[in-house]
Amino acid sequence: MSDLEAAVAMWADPTVTRFIGGKPSTPQQTWMRVLGYAGHWAMLGFGYWAIEEKSTAAFIGEIGFADFKREIAASMRDVPELGWALVPIAHGKGYATEAALAALQWGDRVLPARRTVCLIDPENLASMRIAEKCGFIAFENASFNGRPSIFLERVPR
Repeated sequence: MSDLEAAVAMWADPTVTRFIGGKPSTPQQTWMRVLGYAGHWAMLGFGYWAIEEKSTAAFIGEIGFADFKREIAASMRDVPELGWALVPIAHGKGYATEAALAALQWGDRVLPARRTVCLIDPENLASMRIAEKCGFIAFENASFNGRPSIFLERVPR
């Protein structure tokens, strides 16, 4: 709850949502997103975390695993999906990669599924680099919500 105002601001920023849904979120949509994160933890034992900058403790984004029950390819269903979003001032500083590697390390120990997936807009080169650094490999090009998407998977060795 203490990060809700910062999350609302982040999800209202067109730079953040350009590749995630394509349009800024309303405060109500962000509230529903946060409730969904809490529901993931309560029902599935995994979900999203807030990302804080170490030096300031300021909220700079979100990262975690979800099962959004998307109407999507069978190869993406019922598998923990890693996702992340950071405020623009945190872009390009390595925070997303650091957070993704930490989340995956946690997931390798705790998640019931060994395989994790993510989907990324092919124009989102920064997120593609993060996924590659974390060991994700593209396995399918598809469309999701009318936009091109790359489906990636990671299976730890």
